Amino acid sequence: MKKLILLFILAIGFNLSAQETETQDYSKNVATLDSTIETLYSVISGDKGVERNWELFKHLFHPDAKLIPTGKNREGQTIARYMAPDDYIKTSGKWLFENGFHEVELNRTTDTFGNITQVFSTYESFRSKSDTSPFMRGINSIQLLNDGKRWWIVNIYWMQESEASPIPEKYLQKN
Repeated sequence: MKKLILLFILAIGFNLSAQETETQDYSKNVATLDSTIETLYSVISGDKGVERNWELFKHLFHPDAKLIPTGKNREGQTIARYMAPDDYIKTSGKWLFENGFHEVELNRTTDTFGNITQVFSTYESFRSKSDTSPFMRGINSIQLLNDGKRWWIVNIYWMQESEASPIPEKYLQKN
């Protein structure tokens, strides 16, 4: 019986140790504002059939973060939908994998006060890297927190461009 208990304890310890070594160190991805924004765009981008690194995606976000797309619903009403990072993965992950999606930052305006930063990031979206014209454009309003150790995305609130709401020229100038 003692051998069985010892074997059980060793097996649990080995399993926990193996899980710890599999965890990636993503600290460089959130060390600066630029690295955090660049990682955000790169982690959701990929060709059709390419799995995204959802562990890295979730690492970017504060535990209480929200992703908030806004636009018009079928009835023509302007709405906002609130999602946690896991909700975004559940609702968009399969589509990204099956269709291919590359989001490219065109321009960025940044305002910082103390430990909070607001970024207006204009983007273009492509289905593959070889596409020459985007199928969609818009603006990501990204709120971030710097806790003195790293950057956290607190919210991403975004809207796609439409005929009724074209992106203003000042947000289209290339970086």
